[in-house]
Amino acid sequence: MEFVELLGHPEELYNLLWYKMGGARKVIPKLDQDTLSDGLKTCFKYLNQTSRSFAAVIQALDSGLRNAVCIFYLVLRALDTVEDDMTISMEKKVTMLKNFHSYLYQPDWSYMESNEKDRQVLEDFSTVSLEFRNLEESYQVVIHEICQKMGNGMAEFLEKNVNSIQEWDMYCHYVAGLVGIGLCRLFLASDLEDPIIGKDLELANSMGLFLQKTNIIRDYLEDTMEGREFWPQEVWSRYAKKLSDFTKPENIDLAVHCLNELITNALQHIPDILTFLSRLRNQSVFNFCAIPQVMAIATLAACYNNQQVFKGKVKIRKGQAVTLMMEATNMPAVKAIMYQYMEEIYQRIPNSDPSSSKTKQIISSVRKQNFPSCQLVSRNHYSPIYLSCAMLLVALSWQYLSTMSQATEDYVQSGEH
Repeated sequence: MEFVELLGHPEELYNLLWYKMGGARKVIPKLDQDTLSDGLKTCFKYLNQTSRSFAAVIQALDSGLRNAVCIFYLVLRALDTVEDDMTISMEKKVTMLKNFHSYLYQPDWSYMESNEKDRQVLEDFSTVSLEFRNLEESYQVVIHEICQKMGNGMAEFLEKNVNSIQEWDMYCHYVAGLVGIGLCRLFLASDLEDPIIGKDLELANSMGLFLQKTNIIRDYLEDTMEGREFWPQEVWSRYAKKLSDFTKPENIDLAVHCLNELITNALQHIPDILTFLSRLRNQSVFNFCAIPQVMAIATLAACYNNQQVFKGKVKIRKGQAVTLMMEATNMPAVKAIMYQYMEEIYQRIPNSDPSSSKTKQIISSVRKQNFPSCQLVSRNHYSPIYLSCAMLLVALSWQYLSTMSQATEDYVQSGEH
């Protein structure tokens, strides 16, 4: 089935082969292990174990910033692991979340009682905290402060549900918006970016909110099956008595209406995202920021008006993911990608959908910002004969292609950006 889908997208076939044959290194260069301390080697190992997709984009950053972002991720991954661990009592968890920032300066602190899949970052937190303390002080200040704010925010939402749209935004701010703000401040501390990107941190917050809302929307079924609820009650209560009712076949039409309303809400962040990206100057930073955003808009387009969100996993194609990684390296291309997927959504807006007018209004307002009306901007243009050869090669080598890089697989399947 996957092969049949790829046949309908010949350029994706070509890009998959190009990526597998070494093209990936032009977008995501290989990490030079010889330049790392033993502690950093361990940290990058944990990074690959907990999120190969995020590891891939981190290693494309310039070295000083790369190490800081790696440690930033692992610290927040450890914090998130505490939040997710249902074996920790509520009282103990609240205390740990609120105090987690202080563990960064406690050389021997670790937590050995977690059953979570990413528990290694807690069990060997002493290595992570050591490398944190080895960072430049300007990086330490940012990571420590964001960790403290995020821990307090997580503790706050442990004891209450996400009811209103404002609370949804606040929850997403705590778990993702703060990440965007922290990354923005790390970019500034590295001197790789101009001070202008720090003048409006709300733009960086929107970057995080867009990614987190995309994950929450896409992961409805998985979260529901595990007893987690992140969709705001203010929205879903207009369509059902319980959020879990959307899994029932008789409620599928109302479920899709609710889905479309939440996607419409997420689309409101796109102007902020484009404004933020347009201010970046360093190529590695731009790629790092842009790739997750184009993956997110492609995911939202796949989810829009799609009943499959309530029946299984919605994901974008491998070839589609690789193509987006290759293309999202400059501002005109990113604008074109955003425009393309918003157009896909616009063309599928049902007139009967309660949010249809709002969805059309948001997309139309973004159109007025001089988006290019072209297809994906490509650094290379391939003739039909080359594309046909690529298709033939894939057909003959499908078994080989199916074992392609795990990093590519994780870019599509990961719930993290």
